[in-house]
Amino acid sequence: MHRPGAAPHPHAQSVVAFGEALVDQFRDRTVLGGAPFNVACHLGALGAHPVLMTRAGKDAPGEQLQQAMSERGLDRRGLQRDPARPTGRVKVTETAAGPVFDILSDQAYDHIHAGLARMVGLLVHPEMVYFGTLAQRGESRRALRELLGAVDSRVFLDLNLTDPWVDADTLRWSLRQASVAKLNEAELARVGHLLALDGASPEARAGVLVSNFGLERVVVTRGAAGAWTLDAAGRIESVAGQALPNLVDRAGAGDGFAAVFILGTLRGWPLADRLARADAFARALCQIRGAVPAVQDFYTPFIRDWQL
Repeated sequence: MHRPGAAPHPHAQSVVAFGEALVDQFRDRTVLGGAPFNVACHLGALGAHPVLMTRAGKDAPGEQLQQAMSERGLDRRGLQRDPARPTGRVKVTETAAGPVFDILSDQAYDHIHAGLARMVGLLVHPEMVYFGTLAQRGESRRALRELLGAVDSRVFLDLNLTDPWVDADTLRWSLRQASVAKLNEAELARVGHLLALDGASPEARAGVLVSNFGLERVVVTRGAAGAWTLDAAGRIESVAGQALPNLVDRAGAGDGFAAVFILGTLRGWPLADRLARADAFARALCQIRGAVPAVQDFYTPFIRDWQL
């Protein structure tokens, strides 16, 4: 049975979302997450054809992931199962200052099989590949290279810098592969420092990124202040922030922004609409608990208003 949500587009655009799928382990519950998983869920609900390319353990969280993908109607060809390593985990400790996250190393998603990744890429023929930096800390780095070498598609890099797995070499390689790079203001400043980029302002640093790495554009999110993008011709488009009267949870807002911006790129939306809709979607996510809505009704107004 197909999942509720947008009807599949007559020519549903395939997007491979490569990288981590994991569980956030709170004291009293576990929650599925990981940016590629979140992006795939949103794209699927909005009528695209995402293929989550990840690796999970043969354990209870891995079964939970597989079940969630089935319930959401997600293509499971990219889901690998690892008999030796656990499904990715993040231990979350609640403190007075907010949650503290311990992202465990040597997890199943660090060992995505390169040959299988290449094969799925050839089968899917994606129009876009989405990836970040966390899943490049282990053997999965080779799988990403095999995937990108096998397909002819645009590439969306969502940096999602995660300490301590941030290094200049990974950043440089990732940016060279990308058509579009998305990052927040703090990440833009940090990338500028790590790569010794010239530029006294965020816009100048973004311009150097575009020219140095041959990007189509850089997209910079600013949280409550909105977002802006700069392209290879130096043109800037922006969306202003709006007040969030019912802020509940910022988790996954950036992933939602990325999913809608990708969808708009593939559907050919005007740039101003891509920015405004991605920002509106991210703001709506901030008003619910969790990175991915538990009910598909969340997507209904967007499907209606965007005529998906």
